[in-house]
Amino acid sequence: MKTRGKIVTLKKNKEFAFVYNRGKSLSSKLIVLVYFKNKYGGVKSGFSVSKKVGGAVLRNKIRRRLKESLRELIFDMDGNASIIFIARPVIAQAPYAEIKAQMEYLLIKTGFLQKKEQT
Repeated sequence: MKTRGKIVTLKKNKEFAFVYNRGKSLSSKLIVLVYFKNKYGGVKSGFSVSKKVGGAVLRNKIRRRLKESLRELIFDMDGNASIIFIARPVIAQAPYAEIKAQMEYLLIKTGFLQKKEQT
C-alpha cells in the first residue's frame, strides 16, 4: 500500500512508548530510527528532539527539517508501520541535504523505501 503523502503523526505518549518498547532500531550519524511494523494503518511517524540538541528554537528547526525530509520521501514508502525519528545532538550542525540523505538511508535499510536507481 502506497502512502498518500500526508504525514500522520504519533501524538500520545502511549503510542510513543509502544513503539519504543516493541520496536526495532537502526541508527546513523545524525538520526536514530525506531520502528514497529503493523499489519494495517499506513505509516505513522513521530519525532523526538531532546534538549541536548539545543534551545527551543533550534529543536523546532530540527523537527521541521525532519518532517520536511519525511514529507518528501513518504510518497515512495511502502508498508504499514509506526516510526520514530530521534535526533542526535550533532544534527544541529548538519545541512538539510545530509539529514534527508541519512533518513533515506535508514528507511531503505528497514525496507520501507526502495533504493532509487541512478540515471
